[in-house]
Amino acid sequence: MARPCKRRRICAMPVTARFGPLDGKARATVLMTLDEYESIRLIDLCALTQEQCAESMGIARSTVQAIYDSARRKLAEALTGSGELVISGGDYFICGGSENQLCPHRCGERCRRHGNQNHGGNLE
Repeated sequence: MARPCKRRRICAMPVTARFGPLDGKARATVLMTLDEYESIRLIDLCALTQEQCAESMGIARSTVQAIYDSARRKLAEALTGSGELVISGGDYFICGGSENQLCPHRCGERCRRHGNQNHGGNLE
């Protein structure tokens, strides 16, 4: 029997969840999950190592590597193929924090969500 997927911790929902050509003529839609988005944010924006990213997300480093590789392929596909990138879904939960408290996983940014909210995987 396959091992169940471990839920990944993300620090906040993205401010914008859709990106695409300015002329509105996207040839395809590329779906990026929230855990893929979080891996890109932590590794590329916050300059964390894969090990640090894994600790922040509560998963194994090898899992982070697979998630990050998938996210980079999707970014490249959206950028080079004139596609629309949509960030949605995945098996995740949003870490705790409050407006006045710094989220320990958010590179010093304040969390945009309150409490330990579990989301089944949709932005909507």
